[in-house]
This record gives sequence, structure tokens and C-alpha cells, in this order.
Amino acid sequence: MTTPALETRDLNKTFGALNATTNVNFRLEPGARHALIGPNGAGKTTFINLLTGVLQPSSGDVILHGESIIGLKRERRVRKGLVRTFQINQLFAGLTVIESLALVISERSGRGWNWLRPTHAVAGIEREIATLLKDFGLDGVGDEKCLALPYGKQRLLEIALAIACRPRVLLLDEPAAGVPEADRKEVMQHISRLSSDVSILLIEHDMDLVFNFANRISVLVAGALFAEGSVDQIARDQRVKEVYLGGAAHG
Repeated sequence: MTTPALETRDLNKTFGALNATTNVNFRLEPGARHALIGPNGAGKTTFINLLTGVLQPSSGDVILHGESIIGLKRERRVRKGLVRTFQINQLFAGLTVIESLALVISERSGRGWNWLRPTHAVAGIEREIATLLKDFGLDGVGDEKCLALPYGKQRLLEIALAIACRPRVLLLDEPAAGVPEADRKEVMQHISRLSSDVSILLIEHDMDLVFNFANRISVLVAGALFAEGSVDQIARDQRVKEVYLGGAAHG
């Protein structure tokens, strides 16, 4: 059996008497395009926080490429290849697009203290930045301040920064949230072009995006794994329709 890119085993999180996550057994296969959905209050944010080390579980395990990462701090998980984007952009205020990419690449390669040197002075960084700018449609805005970019470009920059970390597993938390309708297609097109070397878990409430992107879907309800299957299986599942697709609030 293939080793999962990311796995949880009997994952639990309690806050006092509240069971926020209950016995979640989840597998993200290598190269997967997997979506996590669920109604408001389903526990998606808690689950992602447990994966990334923002929260520590009450019991259970989180396993990245066969290695338990329980107890590792967030930055150590990133260095091991588990990278996350956020529902609300986490960009570097005051830096340009190129400066932001240079900072992340320099930090990844152990040169964080020296990131302000001209990019051409550090072998490979200038070339890597140019590739990222091109791959994410940012080549015309490299000298712009991050927060001055149109919101769709900000989302693309955040994904580019995540890819600059060289993830093996990428958690995309509502990557099209807040993006104008005209730009949403561009954001998802760039995501769909990401290398199959990166296993992707998409947390999303827009079902059109989910059905167009994912090849497998997990449904979380009240902190527990409610259903899982292919896109067709989830679309036909009457229980899922009743709790989520049939009109329950998205979130």
C-alpha cells in the first residue's frame, strides 16, 4: 500500500466538554487533489490547525509521509514540507512582490538574515523568483507593494509564496475567498497547474470550485468525518445533500 502524503489516526481535540474533532481518520494520497468541505461549525479550521501545529491534539496522530509530526512546531512542519495558505491573506506589509519572494526563498535556504542583498548576488534566487513570477501571472507586478495589488493578484502571490517553501503537501484554505468573480477562474487555473509532486488539500465552500478541482472529497460534520468519496459519489450522496449541499450554510 502506498504511504499517504498526509494522514491522521484517531485524531481528537477537546476544549473542556466540547469535542471539536472526533476520531478523524484521514488520508491524503501522494499527488492528490482532495477537497475538505462541511457546513459552518463543522470543525474544518480546528482540523487544519491540528495538521499545521497551531493546535496540539488531545489524542491521536498526524503523520507526514510516514513520519509522526505530533509535537513539532509550525515552522518545523513547514521545513518538512507541510505548507498552508490562509482564508485571509498573510502577506508582508510594505514589501514588494519580489522582496517577499526573496525573503521566503532566503529563509528556506538558510539565508534569512541576508535576504536584502540584491537577488542577483545570491546564486539561484533571481532565477527562482523569475520562474515564480511567470508561473503565477505576476511578472508585470514584481516591483509593486504586496498590499497595493488587486486582490486576485494578492491571492496568487500568497500561493506563490507557499510554493517558494517547496511544499510536499499544500493546504489551501479558501484560496478564492474574497476574489472578484472575474478573477476566480484565473486563481483556480494557476492552482490546477501546480505540479503533481505536491499533494493538495483544498478547504473550500464554493462547490463549483470543489467539483471542478478535486478528485476526492471528504465531508466534515460536527468535528467528525461524515462522508468521503469521489466527486460523483459525494454529489449523489443524499446524506451529504441534506446536511450541506442541499442548502445548509457553507463555511
